Amino acid sequence: MAETQWHTMTIKLPMASEEHATIVKRVIDVDKELQSHVVKRTLTTEGNVLIATFKTLTVRLARLTLNSFLENVDLIVRTLSEFGEDADQYKSLTSDSSIQEK
Repeated sequence: MAETQWHTMTIKLPMASEEHATIVKRVIDVDKELQSHVVKRTLTTEGNVLIATFKTLTVRLARLTLNSFLENVDLIVRTLSEFGEDADQYKSLTSDSSIQEK
């Protein structure tokens, strides 16, 4: 009987603060993986760093899972920068003439 080979990847994402790392973790933790039999996800925080570990049965699933995860993180971070308690701080940073939105 062949043993199942899991592909493991870990990504560490620094956030603006420890609170933001915790918020991102809590928001993403609400949604469980759709294919939990072929994708395993673990989220933790260390200070202001969000650490995500994924185990998948195929490399293709690893790529798709990571892409989806990063899109979700991006949406949450943009939401925090727009509506979070320190949104004004982000707005003053992005209104700097040297920083332009795409």
